[in-house]
Amino acid sequence: MTETANDPRAIQRQRYDTRMRLLTVIGITDITPLMRRIRLDGDMEGFASLGHADHIKAFFFAPGVTPELPPIGPNGAEFKPGTRPEMRDYTPRYWSVEEGWIDLDFVLHGDGPASGWAASASLGSTLVIGGPRGSQIVSMAFDWYLLAGDETALPAIGRRIEELPASAPVLAVIEVENAAEEQAFETSADLTLIYVHRNGAAPGTTSLVLDAIAATAFPSGDAYAYVAGEVNMSRAVKAHLLDQRGFNPQWVKAAGYWHVGVPDAHEDH
Repeated sequence: MTETANDPRAIQRQRYDTRMRLLTVIGITDITPLMRRIRLDGDMEGFASLGHADHIKAFFFAPGVTPELPPIGPNGAEFKPGTRPEMRDYTPRYWSVEEGWIDLDFVLHGDGPASGWAASASLGSTLVIGGPRGSQIVSMAFDWYLLAGDETALPAIGRRIEELPASAPVLAVIEVENAAEEQAFETSADLTLIYVHRNGAAPGTTSLVLDAIAATAFPSGDAYAYVAGEVNMSRAVKAHLLDQRGFNPQWVKAAGYWHVGVPDAHEDH
């Protein structure tokens, strides 16, 4: 079936003006041993995020460089020579424009500028963020929803679970290190939540998500699927949904948040 402008299940897209913000850490909560939620305070005027998989860019400056807001030029943020930071994408988990705060969840995986910053952050630490530049808004009109991914997708998956309407059937399959990394969600949706555990296997080296999905009976009707995490896992799950389960390709979003062995990889399929 082809998606049309009159189809209530058509994906809607919203663009926003680029906006940079310099925010201050006001709260740190370890929601699991390897997932840290950091609340940042500052000017949130005009902030919008209508899609569960939206992302902001977080900017991580080298040691000794004071984070500051760069001017926005025709090609984006213009940092002073020698001060250009590392950039990573993060899903806004919770926020309040009126109260001026946003929550971001960080996986403490022990390497990389973002994980290192989150591990060492303290009250008063600062972070520059930009965006979101746009939203992809998934309709609430599907018969059911499939969400799948590893822990890097948990913020987006959690948002979607919590925003779905009452009694909406949703199946979520999530890979984490062990049972201590499982998160619970407050939702009125009809949620079937399946966690699979690596139990010491290196992230990105298992087929746990694909195997669990392949072994699970799906509800009837038209579904929208969101798959995110390691690139190869996302590709494999998407191929299974299209080739073995007959999903409409327009209703499958597969995002590669990271690629085992490849720094700074991000792919959308």
